[in-house]
Amino acid sequence: MIMIKMNRTSDYRFTIIVPVFNEEDNIGRLEKALSGFLPKCICKACVLFVDDGSKDRSLEGIKAACSGNPDFYYISFEKNAGLSAAIKAGFEYACSELVGYMDADLQTDPEDFNLLLEDIDNYSMVTGIRSGRKDSWFKNTQSRIANGFRRMMTHDGAVDTGCPLKVLHGDVARRIPMFKGMHRFLPALVLLQEGGSYKQVPVRHYPRTAGVSKYHLWNRLWGPFADCFAYRWMKPRYCNYKVGDNNL
Repeated sequence: MIMIKMNRTSDYRFTIIVPVFNEEDNIGRLEKALSGFLPKCICKACVLFVDDGSKDRSLEGIKAACSGNPDFYYISFEKNAGLSAAIKAGFEYACSELVGYMDADLQTDPEDFNLLLEDIDNYSMVTGIRSGRKDSWFKNTQSRIANGFRRMMTHDGAVDTGCPLKVLHGDVARRIPMFKGMHRFLPALVLLQEGGSYKQVPVRHYPRTAGVSKYHLWNRLWGPFADCFAYRWMKPRYCNYKVGDNNL
């Protein structure tokens, strides 16, 4: 884990991480939705955009949004590294007690973070379950197959790991071993930790209205299948410990 110096996100209890890759058509809508939510959040919150090396004008839009909103911040990758890397960077750069994340496509509503925050004090993580999913039949079928296989392999009991609305304690998030594709296994990875627990809460779901989905048959089915075996290899090798005494 990279050791990050304290930054302005430490002034907040909750940081909303938003990974962004080629979403220039959604940045304006994101700014409106998130700036509208922050005053309604049940705890003091900020937004941290993580630009994943976008090749369009997403970064320009993010910088403009941050300049107009004092509770918006961003980091930008030098080149595209993938969603898991963007989430990992957000976890590491957010210095708040709580962290959460959502996708930039606005298929979930940031106001539903309040539903997750209500229970976070009792769990390591609270994750959404997309109610009445507005995706195509083909996409939903692929997700059901992938989720079923993952549950069989990991026994994590998670219904919808693809839901991009999650809240975690910051120290829990920073201990998660992140590799490409591991963002799909957050419930299982949280359960690996000593005393790790999570709760699932139904949240709203909307159709994508702008931009283009980054997922297709190959990375929605084959990727998760292969990653399940990586998780099975990792599980018995995960290091857990509790410090008893020290003089730091």
